[in-house]
Parts: sequence; C-alpha cells; structure tokens
Amino acid sequence: MTANNSNSPFPSGFRPGALVLADGQIFEGHLFGAPSNHDRPFSGEVVFNTALAGYQEVLTDPSYAGQVITFTYPHFGNYGVNEADNESRQIFARGVVVRDLSRIHSNYRSEGSVADFLTQQGVGGIAGVDTRRLTRHIRDRGAMPGAFGSVSVDGDARQADLARLTEAAQREPGTDGVDLVAQVTTERSYQFGTGRRKVVALDLGIKRTILEHLGTYADVTVMPASTPASEILALNPEGVFLSNGPGDPTEVPYAIQSVQDLLGQVPVFGICLGHQVLSLALGGTISKLAFGHHGANHPVRQIATGKVEITSQNHNFAVEAASLEGVATVTHINLNDGVCEGLRVNAAPAFSVQHHPEAAPGPHDSAYLFGEFEQLMERGV
Repeated sequence: MTANNSNSPFPSGFRPGALVLADGQIFEGHLFGAPSNHDRPFSGEVVFNTALAGYQEVLTDPSYAGQVITFTYPHFGNYGVNEADNESRQIFARGVVVRDLSRIHSNYRSEGSVADFLTQQGVGGIAGVDTRRLTRHIRDRGAMPGAFGSVSVDGDARQADLARLTEAAQREPGTDGVDLVAQVTTERSYQFGTGRRKVVALDLGIKRTILEHLGTYADVTVMPASTPASEILALNPEGVFLSNGPGDPTEVPYAIQSVQDLLGQVPVFGICLGHQVLSLALGGTISKLAFGHHGANHPVRQIATGKVEITSQNHNFAVEAASLEGVATVTHINLNDGVCEGLRVNAAPAFSVQHHPEAAPGPHDSAYLFGEFEQLMERGV
C-alpha cells in the first residue's frame, strides 16, 4: 500500500507493526514517525489519554516521560503541529498509539504534520490500532509495560518478531522506582515573566503554559529539581512553585528534602508531582493507581464550596489522604474515584492540587488557583 498524497505520513509506504504488552496481548497496526530499531523497539509504560484535542500539548508534557501514550480519540493529527503549542523543549514520551492517523493536516496555525514532528523528535508511533480494545484492556489489567516495532508478514519471521517485542515489553521497567525527573528538569536556572512578584519554580518537569500563568504577575526563576532550599531562599522569593513532572515521587528525595526545608519559610504552591512531593515532605504516603488519570474531563469537587470543576489530569500516582490527617486538610476530591485532588497545609502557608489548572489542553475551571497563590504571597508567612 503506497500513499498517493504529498502530505501522507507514510512517505515510504505501508510499514506493518505491532504493539505487544508485557502480559502478551498483541495489537496490530502500521508504524509512523521515527523508525524503530530492530534490536531495540520503542518501549515504555502504556497508558491512555481521553482528551478530545490538544495532542501536541499532551505529547510535549514532560510528565509522560517513560510512557507510551494511547490516544482514545480516534482521529489524530488532523490539525498538524506548530511551535507555539509545545509545552517543553522536546517530546519525553517513549511512543504514541492511535487509531486513525490523518493523512492530511489542515489548520491556519499548522506548521507541519504530527508524523514529521515525531520523526524529528526521534519518537515512534503506531496507527491503525484498535485503541478501544487496548484501553479496555488497560482499564481491566492496569497500566503495564509494552513495546512496539516492525513485524514481518511471513509466518516464521513474524513469530520471531513478535517474540522479540514480547521480550522487550517484559524487559521494560516502567515508571516504578525510576527517577524520571532527572531526565526532564532544566540543567540551569532561567527567568520567565516580568510581573511584580518574585517566584522560584522548582522544575520537576514544568510546562510552558504554567509559566505563562505565573508570568502574568511574577518574575519567575526556574531552577533545577535538585536545587537545595538554601539556594532557593538565597534569592528571597515571595513564593515557591512546585511543578508537575513524571514518574514515581518517592524517587526524588532531593526535592522532598528541599520542600521540607522550605515549609514555613515561604509560601508554597504545588501542582501534580509537586502536590505529591509536598505530601511526602509532610510525611504522607503515595500509592500507584491502576491506570492513572490522563485526560481533560475529570470532575473534581471543592470540599468547602461543593463546586464541581472539570479538570485536566496526568498522573499515575496519588496521595493517600488518610496519611496526612492532622497535618493537612483535603480541599478537593476526584468524583470518579475519590482520589485526593488537593490539600492545604495546616501549619504553614502551602497548598497543592493533583490536577492541572493551566489546562493545556483542557478546561479552565481551575485557573483561579494561580490567583490564590498570589493571594497567599500577599499574606506572606
């Protein structure tokens, strides 16, 4: 099968491939993006995202480091990609799984195809997959490692290729017990924004849209995740922001220690991984969800007001609310499964949320939280 369109994501023709999960489940498809190495196929922890749009923002979210993203919305690539929608310097995800990859991209903002974007980033994708079946399997069995790459169409060679992918999937460690933050954090400090407040953002895998929100009222110094509290406090910030990021929060003890030393010294606001790191700094515990929260339509209730917000989320680990009883007050809960979505520290000016108020992509119901951080800085310690 050869494409007859100059915008085709398959310039070299049809490339048969397969995704194999660690439990042996096989999902057929065809490859696009960067070519896979026969000896080292693309692999990672396979998760699914339910957002209807915003695939570029999802792809460039550093929180997906170590993961292969399955998009449940069937169409992918329709409106292309552009530089303005990148949330970070590169794609940190390990791969992409989709149902229908658009052969053309049409949007006045488009600067290229998503297939070419993936190729440039060295990231592979597999299309034509029954993503409904894959998503149901992950919901039933939980997120798990997987690997995808090329497969032969002939019998013996095909079985050998599938065996190779199965071995790669079973060899893939996933995200448990791995410090993925070290792979995505900035190597050196930099400035963002020109507002009147002075904020330090600890970069655990920060998104550009978060900085744009903070930058409306603050001069933000973004610092590496390993920065100790003494260096942060030496800048005399009015507030410290703990960013989103990938993977297992227990694998970043350096960030946990910094937050412990910051509490009570300066107002603190955390999002996503920052929420989990704050909880661990308070002595709380973390558990891993079966298949995580990845999407732009999760209902979250403010406990104080009863108001329900539709939120954007991307996390596989969650805070055990009971472990923080007497230390912090739960402020938000997820209405789908009761997961702790926010907390306020009882003895220090600090709060955090599990969801993404910057909403890139997603609804803007929770954007008010950036204003609450400014108000917290106004009150000080």
